[in-house]
Amino acid sequence: MELPLAYINEMKALLGEEYEAYLVSFEEVRLYGLRANTLKISPAELAEKVEFSLSPVPWCESGFYYAEGERPAKHPYYHAGLYYLQEPSAMTPGAMIPIEKGDFVLDICAAPGGKTTQLAARLGGTGLLISNDISAGRAKALLKNVEISGITNAIVMSEPPKKLAERFGGFFDKILIDAPCSGEGMFRKEPDMVKSWNEELLTFCREQQADILEHCASMLKTGGMILYSTCTFAKMENEDSIQTFLDNHPEFTLVPLEKNWGFVPGCEPLTECVRLYPHKIKGEGHFLALLQKTGEPTPCSTPTEASIGEKELEPFRQFAKETLTGKWKGTFQIYGDSLCLLPEGAPATKGLRVLRSGWQLGTLKKGRFEPSQAFAMGLKKEEVKNVLDMSLSDERVIRYLKGETLEAPEAKDGWTLVCVDGYPLGWGKTQKGRLKNKYAVGWKWE
Repeated sequence: MELPLAYINEMKALLGEEYEAYLVSFEEVRLYGLRANTLKISPAELAEKVEFSLSPVPWCESGFYYAEGERPAKHPYYHAGLYYLQEPSAMTPGAMIPIEKGDFVLDICAAPGGKTTQLAARLGGTGLLISNDISAGRAKALLKNVEISGITNAIVMSEPPKKLAERFGGFFDKILIDAPCSGEGMFRKEPDMVKSWNEELLTFCREQQADILEHCASMLKTGGMILYSTCTFAKMENEDSIQTFLDNHPEFTLVPLEKNWGFVPGCEPLTECVRLYPHKIKGEGHFLALLQKTGEPTPCSTPTEASIGEKELEPFRQFAKETLTGKWKGTFQIYGDSLCLLPEGAPATKGLRVLRSGWQLGTLKKGRFEPSQAFAMGLKKEEVKNVLDMSLSDERVIRYLKGETLEAPEAKDGWTLVCVDGYPLGWGKTQKGRLKNKYAVGWKWE
């Protein structure tokens, strides 16, 4: 691989005598990773269930390496949302930010969703997660990953940081900034990125990083934390960005991050930060800095969303009585024809570009309720009365994922939750032993 001279000089200055070892890493095999979705399955259960070989990622309790040539994306468990494919070093931000149950969390550069799904798993259905990406196109991929993972406490948005800061002053306990960067840590994984690298790109990214950090500072509660990360090595985009931010914000301090597993301290004087290099770890590369806000608490005036009335909920109540177990309570809201169940404390979002608020239960049309794909993915088997639960070896599993009608003599008439080994895949509607397929059209197995 032919690297730009300016980049070579930069890396020599950073690594010194280790530069040659870094170059050798380009000749090593690419590493592949996946992360168990603990909203649905434990890492140990996943490792026992799948037929491909997994070995643990040391810095992420739910992370695994898998071998080149294996195809976990072509597996029914992937479609059931049991795991997410993610480069191993990219698991570090979501693993190292100190999430606590009940936190209000912002993932501000969230697409395509790897870190969002990790944050949601750590929240375990509690608190609130706002997942934002400024690109509306990328936010659509983010939304699918939120839904397939069965996340019920997220709001997916597509807004610039400034717009969010105008609405969410002092609102969040934790913020993850996986900042746009020059991507030097991806050169081995994606060699084409080398062609787009230049010093103008570094300057552009640095400006974006400064803007994002500035607006996130105002959205954080006193005592809250920001985890800033990039997948680049450039000091300009890492320590220099953080130092400039600290110089302008004396209310913030750096929190030391763990230096195990081959991680190395950030460049002097910001040794509290962490650098990951491909010649030091089994991964591509990353930079992380953890910032905490100190000082006097500031009041938050963000209004919360109100719930709709029982009359509007009647079609859903009827569906729940016929199809679901237990009672369904919470803050319900209608957006267009979509009925959503919002997490507690969900903010009012009128005037913002929102792709999804909370858990989309389904659509309300002409007095009828029809359940959504997202609703199925967030349910557990025992929460539905009528279930078609097929084993992994059942040939109907793939046929269902392809959108075909199934013979299902064991299923009762009516709405049916279709599962593989107890994990939901989607809905069907059964009549006289035949299941009409309601799997999401855009998700079909190809």
